[in-house]
Amino acid sequence: MTGKILIIDDDDLVCISLKRLLIKLEYDADFCMKAEEAFSVIDKTEPDVILLDIYLTTHNGLELLKDIQKSYSHIPVIMITGYADVKIAVEAMKSGAFDFLLKPLDIDQLKLVLKKAFDNLKLKSQVDKFQQLTAEDELTNEFFGESPKIQKLLKSVEKLSASDDTTILLEGESGTGKEVFAKYIHQHSPRKDSTFIQINCSTIPKELAESELFGHEKGAFTGASQKTKLGKFELAHGGTILLDEIGELTLDLQVKLLRVLQEKKFYRVGGEKEISVDVRVLAATNRNLEDEIQNGNFRQDLFYRLNVAKVIIPPLRERKQDIPFLVYAFVKEFAVKFGKEIKGIEPEALKVLENYPWKGNIRELRNVMERAVLLLEDESMQDHHFNFLFENKQSDETDSDEFVLKIPPQGIKIDLVLRSLIQKTLKITNGNQVQAAKVLGLSRSKLRYRMEQLGIEVTKNIVV
Repeated sequence: MTGKILIIDDDDLVCISLKRLLIKLEYDADFCMKAEEAFSVIDKTEPDVILLDIYLTTHNGLELLKDIQKSYSHIPVIMITGYADVKIAVEAMKSGAFDFLLKPLDIDQLKLVLKKAFDNLKLKSQVDKFQQLTAEDELTNEFFGESPKIQKLLKSVEKLSASDDTTILLEGESGTGKEVFAKYIHQHSPRKDSTFIQINCSTIPKELAESELFGHEKGAFTGASQKTKLGKFELAHGGTILLDEIGELTLDLQVKLLRVLQEKKFYRVGGEKEISVDVRVLAATNRNLEDEIQNGNFRQDLFYRLNVAKVIIPPLRERKQDIPFLVYAFVKEFAVKFGKEIKGIEPEALKVLENYPWKGNIRELRNVMERAVLLLEDESMQDHHFNFLFENKQSDETDSDEFVLKIPPQGIKIDLVLRSLIQKTLKITNGNQVQAAKVLGLSRSKLRYRMEQLGIEVTKNIVV
């Protein structure tokens, strides 16, 4: 069975036939025909989803919905009724109903709504699991997610972490989190109680790179008139150093780095005393260093010395199952940063983020979450809070009478299409809903229902 469903309806024929249908669809189904017994049956059967009739003989289904929401807010409730009343449907959705179905039930529509409900439950389960993680500064396996790719990678990384000084090369596209994996390696190594230092080789001016890595003596060069400066290798003594974007180092500096890796000794710039260090070196790159060797940009001997063990980090598009974990981590981070209290992330919002292409990988996701949290004015994050992701992808309006719908490669939610269609139609009709309904081939009541459902308002002919 794929899940438990409880039917609450006072019509025995509906209950029996619907139960048979659900069992045929491979659900575990049960029913309750008395509203006053609903809570005891819910406690007994522990359903994942509830199908609730709006018109019960002794009770108002909407009132029962509100009571269920108070005690069992984690259970999605799908309202069913034989009366097509838009106002009641809107009220049901405002009261917390997951969705609304009309009798006689359309089997395909029922299957679709149930799949959506169980998908949301799965996403909520992922979020709940992530909420139980330890503090952010201590990276755990769960932080990275639960996709098979990432779990297999973590097992390999844990074995490599156990070594005291094995050099590791981390490869992956820009923004995949190579520095986070490096920190994880350090935290799970014998050096975890010592210093972890990260230096991005691409951001250091070439003329200062040697000084940044190995330090300099007073007066060693113009601008070095102050006291002796310790380089990153000295500061990382006893711990771990990450050389991020190592492919950016000049060839002459690569020679000096090779000596440090082999002998664990170096001279400060302008110094005469040889300095010994005990440092574990991790290197990261988004380039193919073997191609760089062929192009004469990287030393082959240094590559072999760095490539004792290799960790290839997959792009986010290949591990979408991990997105909810990362999203929640970033929400927690930025909620603290901006002093906001965020109660949760709606499953539909997570769906939007899971379906986005993330060409910039985790770095892009982190930036998007920072913006979303900063601008958030609600208690929870919802799908419409991420509409800005698609703003630049939609073509500008043209004067052409031809209707053209462009669907981005990553897909687009139907609600975004409907919202845009209704907003543009209202703009054409200067906010006149009667005319807009005619243009769209809808009744005014159906248009109003859609507008309320999508949160579209018209004030003084301004569509928002």
